[in-house]
Amino acid sequence: MSPTKTIEYPPVDASPVKLFFVSMLTRDIPLEESILDLLDNCIDGILRVARKKKTRPYEGYYAEITFDKDTFSINDNCGGIPWDMHTYAFRMGRPKDAQTAEPGGVGVYGIGMKRAVFKMGRNAQISTQHGDHRYEVDITPSWIDDDNDWNIPVTAAKKSRSEDGTTIVVGELYSSIAQRFSSDSRAFTNDLERMISTHYAFIIDKGFRVEINRVAVKPRPTRLIFDRSVARRGASTIQPYIFRSTTPEGVSVFLAVGFTRPIPSEEEAANTTEETKYSSLDAGWTVVCNDRAVLYCDRSELTGWGEAGVPRFHNQFIAIAGIVEFKSDDPSQLPTTTTKRGIDASSRLYLQVKNKMREGMSLFTDYTNKWKGRADEARKQINAGVPLSFEQIRTESGNLRFKALKKSFPKGEQYRPSLPVPAKATSTKRRIAFSKDATEVRQLGEFLFEDPEYDPSGVGEKCFDIMLEEATK
Repeated sequence: MSPTKTIEYPPVDASPVKLFFVSMLTRDIPLEESILDLLDNCIDGILRVARKKKTRPYEGYYAEITFDKDTFSINDNCGGIPWDMHTYAFRMGRPKDAQTAEPGGVGVYGIGMKRAVFKMGRNAQISTQHGDHRYEVDITPSWIDDDNDWNIPVTAAKKSRSEDGTTIVVGELYSSIAQRFSSDSRAFTNDLERMISTHYAFIIDKGFRVEINRVAVKPRPTRLIFDRSVARRGASTIQPYIFRSTTPEGVSVFLAVGFTRPIPSEEEAANTTEETKYSSLDAGWTVVCNDRAVLYCDRSELTGWGEAGVPRFHNQFIAIAGIVEFKSDDPSQLPTTTTKRGIDASSRLYLQVKNKMREGMSLFTDYTNKWKGRADEARKQINAGVPLSFEQIRTESGNLRFKALKKSFPKGEQYRPSLPVPAKATSTKRRIAFSKDATEVRQLGEFLFEDPEYDPSGVGEKCFDIMLEEATK
C-alpha cells in the first residue's frame, strides 16, 4: 500500500466583498438614522474648528438637506474634511493606527458617512474644502461592482468655496429610497424633521441651523418646572431631582427629572390624543450623549419604568420627564450602540446611572399618586414654577444644596427636592369615577341638557342628583 500523499493547499482568499458593505452593512439602519449619521459628521467637523466657543459653540454653522426622487444632498459649512484624515475618512471602518475619534463626538467605528451613502444610491460625490485643500471623491457603480479595486478616485475641486465645508450628493437612488424622497411623501419629511428636532434639540438651541428642503428645523427641548421662589429656603416646592457625577474614566453625568406641566385630572389622563395638551409624546426619559439625544422620551423598562418599585408608564404620569446627559472627550466611553441612536443597556455605567434615574422618577410618580383626585390643588403648586431648559437647570443647580453620595455607584452628589404632601382629608365628600360608552354618555347629555357634547362629569353628577332625590323621597 503506497504512503498517503501530502497535499499542498493554497491560502484561502478572505478578502472582503463590497456587496457586504454596500448591502448588509446598511440593512439594519433606517433611512432617517443614516441621514442623522451625516449630521453627526457635520457636528464633528464643528468640534474640530470651534471648540473654544463655550456658550454657543455651534453659532453660525449650518447643514442644508435637500432631496427629491432623483438625488439627495447635504451641504454644510462645518469645516470640511482635513486632507490628513483621508486615510481613514473614506475607509470602511477606522484603522487601528488612525487618530482617535473626535473629542466630544459620538463616532467610534468610522462607518457613518459610507453607510449613509450606500443606503441611498449607487453614485455619490463628496466635495470638501478645509484650508488649502479642496478635493472631490467619487463613488461610482463601477467602483462598487469591482471587488479587486478598493482605491477611490480623488480629484482637485474645480471651484473654491466661500467657507470650509462639505457637500455630499447621492444619485442613482434605489427605487425604495426614491419613493420615500418623492415630493408627495410628506410622511418621510415629517418623520425626519421630528427626529432632528428632538435628537439635535440641544445643538440647535446652541446655534446650529438645520434645513430640510429649505425649511428650518425648530428644536423641541424638554423643559422642567422649577420653582425659584423658595429655592434657598428649603421649603416644600416643585423642583427637579438632580444627580451629577464624574467617573474615573472622565465621563461627566448630569441627570434631572421632574414635571413638564401640571399633573392631569383623571379625565385629562383619559383623553391623550396628539392634539390635546396632555399628549404623552413628550413624557419619559431623554438620554443625551455629547449634546446628541440617543434616546428620546422613552417610557419602557430600558429607562427604568416598571422596574424596582417604579410603576409602569401610565397616562397619569404624562407630566413626568427626565433628561440624563453623558459627556466625554472619548466617545468609546459613552453608553451608546453602534448606530449612535440607542443605549447599550448592558453598559456598566448606564446601569449604575439608571438606579439614580429610578430613584428620581419615584419621587414624582409618588407625588402624582398622592395628589390623584386633587389635580386642581396640585396645579397651583406646579404653576408657581417656571419651565426651564436643561442648560438653565444646570445653571440654577449652582444655587441648590447637594448631598454627597460617597457610597453610591457612580459616586456623585444629588439634590432631592421636598415635594408638597397633601393634608389629610377632613371632608366627608367622596369622589365617584367610572367610565361609560361615549355614545351612551352623549345620549344622556342630549336627554338631560339638550347637548350631546355636554361635559361627561356634569352628566354623571346630574344622574347622581336625580337618583339621590328619588332615594330621599
